[in-house]
Amino acid sequence: MTTPDPDGLLAEQLLRLTRRVHRIQKRHLQQRGLGVTPAQSRLLRTLAHWGSPPRMADLAERLEVVPRAVTTLVDGLEASGKVRRVPDPANRRVIRIELTDEGRSTLRELHAVRRSAAEEILAPLTEDQRGTLGELLDTLIDGTPQERC
Repeated sequence: MTTPDPDGLLAEQLLRLTRRVHRIQKRHLQQRGLGVTPAQSRLLRTLAHWGSPPRMADLAERLEVVPRAVTTLVDGLEASGKVRRVPDPANRRVIRIELTDEGRSTLRELHAVRRSAAEEILAPLTEDQRGTLGELLDTLIDGTPQERC
């Protein structure tokens, strides 16, 4: 009989939680009727953090996807009026992607969707458990162990 691998078990739990988070967010997106897929949502959020409209290649690199995937996402978002392609003022052969007012409005609604999904996921936890989870997640995000007092 083999002993369970604690790290393997944790890895599986993290993967299962990630899948659950995605399912819940997708359901909340559909319930709101925003007409945005999770991948399009991620692209809109990424665009919002850029100082000036990025090139498609910049988006592909930041999203860690192939450029063709970004083209498909942008096509859908452009058709719904959430982004637009604009020529680069310095090089008219380069196309940049910018958020429209509709895209910014959708981003505000997406924030509310993500928040309600998070509330659903965290609902079973007590306040103390939420605090502990927050500390643990900060440690994992930072990649450095927290010091015990």
